[in-house]
Amino acid sequence: MAGYASFAAFYDAVQGDRAGDADYARSLLERYHPDARSVLELACGTGSILALLQPDYEVAGVDLSEEMLEVARAKLPGVELVHADMTEIRLGRRFDAVLCLYDSINHLLRYAQWEAVFDRAREHLTEDGVFVFDVNTEARLAELAAAPPAVEWFDGNLLVLDVSDAGRGVVDWKLRVFEQVDGSEYRLHEETILETGFAADRIHASLEERFKTVRVLDRSRSRPTARSGRLWLACRGPR
Repeated sequence: MAGYASFAAFYDAVQGDRAGDADYARSLLERYHPDARSVLELACGTGSILALLQPDYEVAGVDLSEEMLEVARAKLPGVELVHADMTEIRLGRRFDAVLCLYDSINHLLRYAQWEAVFDRAREHLTEDGVFVFDVNTEARLAELAAAPPAVEWFDGNLLVLDVSDAGRGVVDWKLRVFEQVDGSEYRLHEETILETGFAADRIHASLEERFKTVRVLDRSRSRPTARSGRLWLACRGPR
């Protein structure tokens, strides 16, 4: 799941303001663990979520991309940011909350890897700790793969995003950034990111084996349905 080496420098400009997701994550922490004071984010990327949470929480992050962490370190001086695989990380201490956002877990293509992340989250939580993460559903990934390529201008640069079906439930995100160098001269940066999804019932069952309470939420609907494109999961109380 390395990836993002070429895209890291453009990631924040393309993604834009992440306040909405940070606010929703904060609302889940306040709902399921109002006394939480420390947060560990797995796959923290450029650190935007942690930066927004930092005024109210002691934060730390883990990411597999050193390039993404370089951006995060500039935003979060003095914060513990660890270059590591989130399926294997063992920091030797516990947090009130563990986050894994922006469908980061979808980059793991084997379900055993998802379960390894669930285990690492559980191991890093305090007794009443909460694990919050989001996923692209299988339906959402199929929808993205069927759509035409997306084209977006940002800061004088051009992003072309083409999502295609790679077979066996895997989708291929091909990112191409044409960076404006001078006038009409552009430099091409390419990145290929893979994602997959798994059935919500299977995910829920795995989480119930590891946590006392599991809640599945859809921000766009009052409750999750078969048409949900992105699910949020809040799991409290590691078993």
